[in-house]
Amino acid sequence: MARKLVRVFFRDKLAVTGLFIAVLFVILACWPTAWLPANPRSTSPQMRLTPPAWTAAGTMERPLGTDQLGRDILSRVVVGTRVSLSIASLAVLISAVLGIAAGVIAGYFGGLIDSVIMRLVDVQLAFPLLLVIIALVALLGASIPILIVLLGLSGWAQYARLVRAETLAVKEREYVAASLALGNSSFGTIWRHVLPNISSTTIVIGTFELARVLLVESSISFLGLGVQPPTPSWGSMIADGRNYIYQGWWVSTIPGIAIVLAVMSFNFIGDGLRDVLDPKSR
Repeated sequence: MARKLVRVFFRDKLAVTGLFIAVLFVILACWPTAWLPANPRSTSPQMRLTPPAWTAAGTMERPLGTDQLGRDILSRVVVGTRVSLSIASLAVLISAVLGIAAGVIAGYFGGLIDSVIMRLVDVQLAFPLLLVIIALVALLGASIPILIVLLGLSGWAQYARLVRAETLAVKEREYVAASLALGNSSFGTIWRHVLPNISSTTIVIGTFELARVLLVESSISFLGLGVQPPTPSWGSMIADGRNYIYQGWWVSTIPGIAIVLAVMSFNFIGDGLRDVLDPKSR
């Protein structure tokens, strides 16, 4: 069965393309800093706004050019990949743990617990989360740990709502009733029977959430409330080049292309996984 699902996934050209791009980004994120063309934090005024190597004034010493402080764009994009993907991955992990726990408890036990959790979901979904995150970051201070926690808390509601719906369907199955009849506790039944049968839904949500969180993190860093200098991130790199768009278009364009490719790759993977794991789609 697993081989069949893998074959179905690899027949989807967009999903395979997305997987290929995502793997490239993971490789960049793991790339040793010592192997980069230059120190991503070191400045070089004499090489300020050097164009990429494929232009007439470019040089292979700086393949993707330099920014307004003479910092190497390629090195900063690679380190920014590590920073942005790490923040997005940890935030999605927090969202998944909280959302899955809340959704399963609400769907399985129902009653007052279900009502309270779903009203909290409604409240969170009613707020413009980007503005709330910006306000909280401005209040609590701009740091990577705070940003990860806030981004993680911003996504649990999407998990909870979908996981609750899946749990409501799964808990009516015969194997759940049989597990309870054999004397297993409710939490034991959830662990052994409910969670494995809703895992496909959570995996698909996770890929789309990675794309969403990556965009939100880039937006916050662009506004100067996310990753702080001298640590590079894609959003802050775009912000660095916005005043030099005519003299040095590559400063903002190259990290912008990285964001577009990363978000598209996760969305393509999510679409492919949804088609594979959803029997109705297949």
